[in-house]
Amino acid sequence: MFAAGLRPLVTLISLLVVSATANSLEVRGDLHFPLHARGTNKDGSTPVYKNPNADIEARVSDLLSRMTIEEKVAQLIQGDMNGWMNFTDPLDDTKTFNQTGLQAMMASKAGAIWGGYLTPWDKFVFGVSVGQRYLMENTTLGIPALIQSEGLHGFTNNGTIWPSPIGLAASFNPNLLKEAAVTIADEAEGLGIAHVFAPVLDLSRELRWGRVEENFGEDPFLTGEMGLAFVSGLQSGRRRNASSSAIARMAATCKHFAAFGSPQGGLNIAQVTGGERELRSAYLKPFNRACVESLSIMTAYSSYDGIPAIANKHLLTDILRNEWGYKYWVTSDAGSVDLLITTHGTCDTRECAAKTALENGISGEMGGGTYTYLTIPDQVKAGTIDIKFVDETVKTMLRTKFALGLFENPYPYEDYLSTLRTSETRQLLHDMERETIVLLENRQNTLPLSKSISSVALIGPQVDRVSFGDYVFFNASNNGISPLAGFTQLLANTSVKINFAEGSKLWSNDVSGIPAAVDAAKASDVAVVMVGTWSLDQTLLWTPGTNATTGEHVDLSDLGLVGAQLQLVQAVKAVGKPTVVVLVSGKPVAEPWIQEHADAVVQQFYPGELGGLALAEVIFGDVNPSGKLPVSFPRSVGTTPVFYNYLKGSRPVDAGQVLDDGTLVFGHQYVLDSPIPLWSFGHGLSYTMFNYTDLTLSKSTIGTNDDFSVSVTVHNTGDRDGKEVVQVYATDLVSSVVTPNQQLVGFQKVDIPAGSSKRVTIPVNSTELAAWTLDNKWAVEPGQFAVKVGTSDQTFLNATLVVQ
Repeated sequence: MFAAGLRPLVTLISLLVVSATANSLEVRGDLHFPLHARGTNKDGSTPVYKNPNADIEARVSDLLSRMTIEEKVAQLIQGDMNGWMNFTDPLDDTKTFNQTGLQAMMASKAGAIWGGYLTPWDKFVFGVSVGQRYLMENTTLGIPALIQSEGLHGFTNNGTIWPSPIGLAASFNPNLLKEAAVTIADEAEGLGIAHVFAPVLDLSRELRWGRVEENFGEDPFLTGEMGLAFVSGLQSGRRRNASSSAIARMAATCKHFAAFGSPQGGLNIAQVTGGERELRSAYLKPFNRACVESLSIMTAYSSYDGIPAIANKHLLTDILRNEWGYKYWVTSDAGSVDLLITTHGTCDTRECAAKTALENGISGEMGGGTYTYLTIPDQVKAGTIDIKFVDETVKTMLRTKFALGLFENPYPYEDYLSTLRTSETRQLLHDMERETIVLLENRQNTLPLSKSISSVALIGPQVDRVSFGDYVFFNASNNGISPLAGFTQLLANTSVKINFAEGSKLWSNDVSGIPAAVDAAKASDVAVVMVGTWSLDQTLLWTPGTNATTGEHVDLSDLGLVGAQLQLVQAVKAVGKPTVVVLVSGKPVAEPWIQEHADAVVQQFYPGELGGLALAEVIFGDVNPSGKLPVSFPRSVGTTPVFYNYLKGSRPVDAGQVLDDGTLVFGHQYVLDSPIPLWSFGHGLSYTMFNYTDLTLSKSTIGTNDDFSVSVTVHNTGDRDGKEVVQVYATDLVSSVVTPNQQLVGFQKVDIPAGSSKRVTIPVNSTELAAWTLDNKWAVEPGQFAVKVGTSDQTFLNATLVVQ
């Protein structure tokens, strides 16, 4: 019986004796390895690809020369651990595997193996060990697999859940996010995972889209900085016993390449319309900043300017590979190659879909479809696919694996429990939860509440609920602390009484609970009303009959509160007690009434496990809020898009209004509304006051290739310690093409004690001033640039920079 992966010699030779156009291997007298044992050398020396001290490119070339076409294609197709393990019951801990399924899986789908299941850790470790040991010890060449899982806001198989990315971005703290990403890698690495599907770098410019919560916001610069922090933290270090040439311990996956987050109508996977300048100036910037050194990139489902992203040669080959020099693994999203047939209509056969995706994208095929890449061997032999495209794509997979050191150690660690859900990770999570909360309004210093009050009403459907974003696993919310539990914990040693009333459901027009909420408000000194949107875990989100208002494939036509939630807020406010509204959501909520009438408004994008406690700490002043909005809040869905960095001339304002008494005040932009956001990007209040003085530029005149820095003194003039995000914006006053009215070019979060001041210097790279010119190239054009410190809708200080 032949070992798995080997064939009778005559069959193997028939595969290898082919023309060079059909396979990179030929039977030649100078082959340095025997055909019957290609994982060895004829002279008994160690094959280069097995030498941990050899150069990665040499290892890639040596291994590629030994591979059959079937082995190459198997590297390009994602397999699945369910081929040999039974993960149907998430509580089942039976450690058995299916040998036949294992062999069948590894014969054709062995490059990357999906392991994103909720299952006991020891069972998962068993399954990974079985799979990797089979590949290493029972196949001809011993090529380990990339074991994959999700990690968008925490390792999902009962790992620590962090706030959704839109919340992480609200911290404006890349250093803290990098530390968070390190812990995500810590938890996944020990279990044998080496490939995580995160971060998402789509821009939150189309707010109807369900996946806004997965993004870092609307701004390319902030998204790039947060994305780079995530990638750097996730990939930091080396796996144990890896080669000295290994450069990372985990492959981050930047997605979705590119322009996925602005679909027409806000509908998931719908077309994205735009030109080369918009592609370059907005959508590609964060990828270029964060992902050139990432070990993986995932393509998008949608088309851009009529070309499916999965098969966009200009995007994936001309720009990503040739212009940016990207050399690592690119994978399709689940089932997206089939969309060339079923959705985009650019192919009518599986053969066409495989050829188009491979040759234009130099990318692999994830599962979830019909595995069109299984047609590649026959297409190569028939001459319809050039083997060079197969080879180039396989090289990217092998390069990623060597960069991870997997050939030396692809296995889980015996002490994997030591890095899972540690107290250190929990403390870091607590710090992040506090920094993601944004204070939007605070009239007459309603907040923070005093612990000397006699009672507080906690009202609303988000009070006794743990609201995580999508891409968490089933029952992950069991690890979370709800706001009710968080307030109860914080106030345990005080005399403050909590009066709780749900008031309404998130998903219902039923108003029968509102009277009880009104009574709770009447019986309390202050009312805190918690409303918003909701998502579901990856089991329930895709289960027919369940409901959600955000998450993948959950798109909205209205950005207002669903059901009776606004009526609940209005009824509580009518009681006459100070009313704080907390928006717990995965995207902006468009409710002008709340902005105009609530005594205070707090935004908490979907939090992590300690979100309920952090919210209580902010409301009662144990923590001074420091979050800033990574995305602007529209007045209604009809006033979108509202991203701050619109092109000059794109937001004329002659606003109208509908008054509370129904009076109509007519305008033109818009007739009965305004294009100005309720709250704009970068906005966020504090319980203290900050004052800015002494703005200086390191150089008032620079050359077109010169960097510069902006310095300013920030004073904390209040009586509380606080953190402030110093934001720098630039505007090209006269340019050859239309450029944004302003663009964030730098920021820094600083901690300033009460009564103190700090001199803050923020470097600005000259490339942030560049425009994609009429000549279709990046250039910093001579002229004047306005530089300001403030937020997108406020100017604290400004200066003029001259470029010559």
